[in-house]
Amino acid sequence: MAKRLILNGFVMNAVSHIHHGLWRRNDTFQTEFNDLATWTTLAKALEKAKFDALFSADIIGVDPAYKASWDTYVEEAVQIPINDSGALITALIGSTEQLGLTLTSSILQEHPFNFARKISTLDHLSKGRIGWNLVTSVSHNAAQNFGFDRIVAHDERYRWADEYIDVVYKLWEGSWDDGAVLADKAGNRYADPDKIHRIDHRGERYRVLGPHLSQPSPQRVPVLFQAGSSTAGRAFAARNAEGTYIVAQSPEGARRQIEETTRYLLQAGRRREDLKFIQGMSFIIGGTEDEAHRKARDIAEDISEDGYLAHLSRDLGIDLGLLEPDRPVHELEIQGVQGVIRAFEDANPGVTPRVKDLGRIYANAGNIVGTPESISDTLETWQQAGIDGINVSYHRLPASFIEFAEHVVPELQKRGLAQRDYAAGTYREKLFGEGAKVNSRHPAARYRGAFKNQPAPRIVEPAQ
Repeated sequence: MAKRLILNGFVMNAVSHIHHGLWRRNDTFQTEFNDLATWTTLAKALEKAKFDALFSADIIGVDPAYKASWDTYVEEAVQIPINDSGALITALIGSTEQLGLTLTSSILQEHPFNFARKISTLDHLSKGRIGWNLVTSVSHNAAQNFGFDRIVAHDERYRWADEYIDVVYKLWEGSWDDGAVLADKAGNRYADPDKIHRIDHRGERYRVLGPHLSQPSPQRVPVLFQAGSSTAGRAFAARNAEGTYIVAQSPEGARRQIEETTRYLLQAGRRREDLKFIQGMSFIIGGTEDEAHRKARDIAEDISEDGYLAHLSRDLGIDLGLLEPDRPVHELEIQGVQGVIRAFEDANPGVTPRVKDLGRIYANAGNIVGTPESISDTLETWQQAGIDGINVSYHRLPASFIEFAEHVVPELQKRGLAQRDYAAGTYREKLFGEGAKVNSRHPAARYRGAFKNQPAPRIVEPAQ
């Protein structure tokens, strides 16, 4: 029997997320992103369709990365304005019961002690449905917003992330032993002080004495996601993540990425089944192939190529707006676009893509156009290449999700590729079918019981 696909609704609490220019259409509610009803409506629809989670991406800075300016980002709402993903996830807890809720938070934006307590609180309130997409941030402006002159070097960010995540692991797994909470009303003992410990972390960037102020939440550690595509990023994901987001341009490209990351995973002492590979895709659905392609042409009329080029410039670290528009792309030797270019050339034999074509090429990258049946056929091919799930992106909010839920999900369910109901338990239990906590192969597990011999709390005299 086919292994089911994980389905995430991939959003950003902003006007324009992945597909730019479409917020101007009359059949989308993207400009209503400040209205909680927009998001509760979406979350309830995803839960009704038995999606695994709503995943909210985030950024914390905007650089003048296109045409040496930030004007395009602001004028076309390319991920600005944007609201905090954690606040959105918090607001959606009460309107859902089974749906996983994944927020994005950077190592830049919050001290690990406070972040750990926030996550524990959300995991309690949601009864164990919280996920965390850890990012290291690539924006200079993000760094400048938190007191730095510029973003630190790439590999150094991952060294920073190693310490950050080590601190929260210690707090979540090591500070409170199992059985610390007694809730003994008759004996007037809520918790056992002998089972609560300082962590006394002293590292390069952080000093955290502890203890964790929240009692253990249903999962202790949230379900962990990371999207690194570099060597350092993949190695970090292989050590720590339970889900990793990929954006391959073909099933074969996905297979290669999965095989490469799996090598890191095995080197870290983990197993292939410990990490879920989630591919980003968008869908345009019709009752017939002709109808689907008519809808795709209609959407294509409203895209903003400048918006895509601005988005790409930021992600690639190359200001495409300053390059000669007619310059052939293959001359640029930009590793991040090569897969997309190959896919374009395969579909357009004899056509050499130029810099000015990149916006439209990226607008079509990851789009699956067809009937529910042909889309399901395509997803079966991707699944056979090794992916475990899909991040479903949107052209129209919430219409893209509603159409996928009403038309594609039933076909996937019929083929055993989508769940018909939720499994019992926490987000982690629903995804992995095992316990609520990270398994023994995960690095956080090493802190269980690790601080039992820490010195007793000491009195610290105030400074004179």
